[in-house]
Amino acid sequence: MAPVPKSPFEPDDDPETYVGLARRTAEERARERGWSTVRSLAPGTIITMEYLGGRLNFEVEDDVVTRSWKG
Repeated sequence: MAPVPKSPFEPDDDPETYVGLARRTAEERARERGWSTVRSLAPGTIITMEYLGGRLNFEVEDDVVTRSWKG
């Protein structure tokens, strides 16, 4: 597998800091910190594996972020 490219526009932010936050709070905080795309997904949602620099993904269950990752 090829290395994941790092976008020069990607915030220096640890995705783990969003785990446990309410969905809306996490989305607002991510946008404030400079993420250009913030995506909230239900557990098990099928998504493509393409990496998009500047995007932060949240897996949300019962309106709480349970997982967060870049791309």
